[in-house]
Amino acid sequence: MSRETVVVCGAGLVGLASALGLARAGFDVTLVGPVRESPPPAPGVFGARVYAISPASQRFLADLGVWDMLDPARITPVEAMQVYGDASGHLHLNAWQAAQTTLAWILESDELERVLRQAVRLFRVNWCADHFHQFDARRVVTSSGQTLPASLVVGADGARSPVREACGIHHQSRAYGYSGVVTHLTVQRPHQGTAFQWFTPDGVIAFLPMPDTHEGHQVSLVWSMPQDQADAVMAKDDGGRARWLESHLAPVCSGFFGHAHVRSPVFSFPLFAEHSDMVAPGVALVGDAAHRVHPLAGQGLNLGLGDVQELLRVLASKETYREAGDMRVLSRYRRARAEPVLAMRAVTDGLHRLFAIQAPPVMLVRNLGMTLVDRLPFLKRHLIGGASR
Repeated sequence: MSRETVVVCGAGLVGLASALGLARAGFDVTLVGPVRESPPPAPGVFGARVYAISPASQRFLADLGVWDMLDPARITPVEAMQVYGDASGHLHLNAWQAAQTTLAWILESDELERVLRQAVRLFRVNWCADHFHQFDARRVVTSSGQTLPASLVVGADGARSPVREACGIHHQSRAYGYSGVVTHLTVQRPHQGTAFQWFTPDGVIAFLPMPDTHEGHQVSLVWSMPQDQADAVMAKDDGGRARWLESHLAPVCSGFFGHAHVRSPVFSFPLFAEHSDMVAPGVALVGDAAHRVHPLAGQGLNLGLGDVQELLRVLASKETYREAGDMRVLSRYRRARAEPVLAMRAVTDGLHRLFAIQAPPVMLVRNLGMTLVDRLPFLKRHLIGGASR
């Protein structure tokens, strides 16, 4: 009996994980996307984009056989998190409060991509170094005119997904009017495996723990700031960006970390809330092609890996007489992902809207609410457990 063919469009993290998982499940997989080679990382040099990998995502990556391929010296476990409101509110979460050793792991995008590429090649996945052009009559046509048969097309081609557009999958997008400004900082005091987050009138500031370097202790900064402010920062030269960030971060972090020094290039990206119908006959979307949420909870990649894991589960349990691209099968995938994606969107969007209101009564209530949650262990266990899934 011949194996079903699946074409995965998109060679980013979620696309690579999709191709690897489908190949391990016995499908005949072709990965469509550019081949990006990168040299081994230099000691003390870290990629700008990092992710907080949840325990559920860590287990999935271990099941795929790639977690143990990562360089442990470039992974930082997060054992605790401290969240501060824009007044007196404070919430402290610790892994032991939910009988866990770790809340998350901070990992560079480049490092995860490196090992996923290696694993895809070890499984001899056919890699078509081209771009998706159209899908018609159970076949994918690439930009150069190659024709690839496909029982199922997996659209893992990012927020501007050509697969989603070509297949007419309904999609809604809303700009927050904010941008995420990211860089790495050298700080005076150690982070001790703790992530910090401050809700401020200028947006949400997050410090994620990173490995120490020869320069000292290191954290990764993610600052979700109003778009006009981000544009003004990014309009400066490299030195100007660094000086502005160091100056404006001092009031927030000096009591925790001392002086913060920008040690890497500063980048920014606009923030959007997006969702889609996720499936069409013969097509399933995963990752940013399917949805995007506000990054204040750091769950974007975890949602994407959750998509892949659920799609694999649905395909593994389908009736033998149904093909992978059957809408009855794909509808099960869409239903299974509806609740976790909606819940995460509600939390992140709700927090963003709540802290965007600067009216004193609202400020008082939200900060009192944070302090109340901090005093209720069962609620803290619920928060930690929800973030671990």
